[in-house]
Amino acid sequence: MQQSRLTRLLSSRPFLFFSIVMLFKSMLTWFVVFDDGPSWAILITELPFAWLIFGLIEMFASKRKLIYYVIADAALTGILFSVFMYHKYYGVIATWQALQQVNQVTAVSNSVFSLMDPYYTLIFLDIIVITYLLIRRRKELLKPVRIQRPERSRRNVAFAGVVVLSFSLSLFNILPNRASMNEHTKAEDMGILNYEAYALLDAGIEEDLLDPEEVTQDRIDELKGVQQPSTPAYFGSAKGKNVIIVQMESFQNFLIGLEMDGQEVTPNLNKLARESLYFDNFYQMVGQGNTSDAEFVVNTSFYVPEKGAAAKTYFYKNVPSLPKLLKQQGGYESATFHTNVVDFWNRRELYKAVGFDTFYDQKYFGKDNSVYFGSDDEVLYAKTLDKLKEMDSSANPFYAQVISMTAHHPFTLTPETPELKKLPLPEKYEDNSVGDYLRAQNYADYAFGQFVEGLKGAGLWEDTLLVVYGDHQGMPLYSLDTKEKELMQDISGREYDFSEMTNVPLIMSLPGVTESRTISTLSGQVDVLPTVANLTGASLNDQIHFGQDLLNSGEENIIPQRYYLPSGSFLNGSSLYIPGVGYEDGTRYSLHKDQPANGSSEDEYNRALELLRLSDSYMTALPEHGGALPKEQAAK
Repeated sequence: MQQSRLTRLLSSRPFLFFSIVMLFKSMLTWFVVFDDGPSWAILITELPFAWLIFGLIEMFASKRKLIYYVIADAALTGILFSVFMYHKYYGVIATWQALQQVNQVTAVSNSVFSLMDPYYTLIFLDIIVITYLLIRRRKELLKPVRIQRPERSRRNVAFAGVVVLSFSLSLFNILPNRASMNEHTKAEDMGILNYEAYALLDAGIEEDLLDPEEVTQDRIDELKGVQQPSTPAYFGSAKGKNVIIVQMESFQNFLIGLEMDGQEVTPNLNKLARESLYFDNFYQMVGQGNTSDAEFVVNTSFYVPEKGAAAKTYFYKNVPSLPKLLKQQGGYESATFHTNVVDFWNRRELYKAVGFDTFYDQKYFGKDNSVYFGSDDEVLYAKTLDKLKEMDSSANPFYAQVISMTAHHPFTLTPETPELKKLPLPEKYEDNSVGDYLRAQNYADYAFGQFVEGLKGAGLWEDTLLVVYGDHQGMPLYSLDTKEKELMQDISGREYDFSEMTNVPLIMSLPGVTESRTISTLSGQVDVLPTVANLTGASLNDQIHFGQDLLNSGEENIIPQRYYLPSGSFLNGSSLYIPGVGYEDGTRYSLHKDQPANGSSEDEYNRALELLRLSDSYMTALPEHGGALPKEQAAK
């Protein structure tokens, strides 16, 4: 009986049926994506886009109309599903440009599907049911409805009106909201489907770039408030020494010093932080490329592009970089180590653009003790150490970047790898992502500790500048449920917000030279290159860079953000600022416990946007490199 009613409704009033379906799907998507959930505003923001398509079907599809409706329903459902799943993982409103990287997303499918609640699949229920009915009752459902010619003409006129009205409503939602800085706010005001259409059309509009001659170091320093000292402290302290930069996967700053039932979660990194220069007010600056973007920013001191990953956008450019700088001024050989395949996130081309001499990927490390992307961190460090010993036998110093990966989301060290589960935790941390994250990082710290001992045992420790930093957040706000947010608040001792989420550690160790101290100057990944350059005695007089030497900088710094935080977001010494439609309706988050979020001004907001524009302009104008690919090394 119910099936018969549904069949009649589908046959006689598909416009009404599919409109109701799209309303509920839009409501589900808004529940997932927007903090306030859906409102009745979606009747004029989301439905007009669907009505526009459905009206065209009614006007022009005289046969097999229901099949066209199902196709349209499936396409719109696919867009909405992609948006809220992408948002759960990245916290970003996905556009077609982000979805172009679907091959990268499939590589992290475990992470994506770990975030899926069972009720999300309900968004496809109607498509499954209708497809089943089409197979079972195709003669009844696809039988053309006989309509008299005068009535058909009136229907066409009516649906032409629906199309015109829907198109007008879509434009009404899009046009007034184009200037909004915050992509989240823009999607909410436009409606998700309208925002996706706008993003598609807007992709052909080129960014307003500057003449590259206008991009000068003086201008960058002026915008950032940097004053270069005549005799910088620590200059050349590491001259001729090896440089090792370790990038820790998903490693956030709250882990440093954290204890669970009296046991340190990261004892080895805690010890290193106590004995070295520890920057506790250091922030991620990655974009769509995540880990690969962190590699790019640290090695170039440029910002990530406005759209897309750096490795996909700038791979053909002759990029000023740390490997090139150290080679030119210190004769350094350079290599990068990563247990995943090199073509993930286009790293083969990225390393070519940045200027690494050699890369070591899965071809070298193999698949022993594989966890998620590749061999675990113990294999990474052990086999990396073998190569570092070889490189150290050369007359020239070396620069090596090591990318840890075992602590990647969804932090699944068990049940496949129970031997890696070393950290006992209180019961409340069982069976949730916070507990899994703490155990994964405890293992990453354990493996890192073995690496440090290996460097000491090989005689490399005293002759090495060691830099360690986190690549990006591991506990994103948008992926946590209510219980997990409460656990994070208990851990951090404050509301877990965007400033806490994007805070990652930076540690620099130069035995016998740098004293042990904590430096709380605001800093970001873009600042690593100029700081390493100062320590190694490499001059940056002829190299544009957007970071500043953290050992010789004042209190002022501006850290523009992109992608994970809406356009126009930035950090200053006291707060993280996130815009709304513009500057006036933005939100501030304090960078320090028990201190109010204040001090961010419109002048700083405009300077942060100008810095991004300068970086984009300079990178776009760079010539193509035309160089050879770095050497690929396989296990012998």
